[in-house]
Amino acid sequence: MSTGWIILIVVLVVVLAALIVLSIYGRKLQKRSEEGQAQMRAGAQSVSILVIDKKRIKLTEADLPKIVVDQTPKYLRRSKVPIVKAKIGPKIMNLMCDDKIFDLIPVKKEVKAVMNGIYIMDVKGLRANLDVKPEKKKLFARLTSKFVKKGNS
Repeated sequence: MSTGWIILIVVLVVVLAALIVLSIYGRKLQKRSEEGQAQMRAGAQSVSILVIDKKRIKLTEADLPKIVVDQTPKYLRRSKVPIVKAKIGPKIMNLMCDDKIFDLIPVKKEVKAVMNGIYIMDVKGLRANLDVKPEKKKLFARLTSKFVKKGNS
């Protein structure tokens, strides 16, 4: 065998081993995430809140309790997170929100929220259903839909 083939086989074995290690580590992280979500759902409460404002701002600028900022890893403190300013009873609070439902939360309306501490996990309209905005199509999807329409007509 030539030296080139030996180097190629060694590189392929190393890449294959790296892929196997990454897949095992990924499964372990996914299990840990699912367990955390299950614990969050177990301690969740349904609360009626009036949403005053919502925006994505840095965690350190969000006026969250000091313990929340201290427990966050340092590399994530500068990242922008979805923050909802809401009135719960007589108290106005800043709450963290799940990325998936951030766009669904209406501003200056009352909603029923499923919360665990200061984290909003789900929202439902209190008086009416929430308006779901249609998803924006990506460039490729828009172009293909235009071509399909032109082809059919």
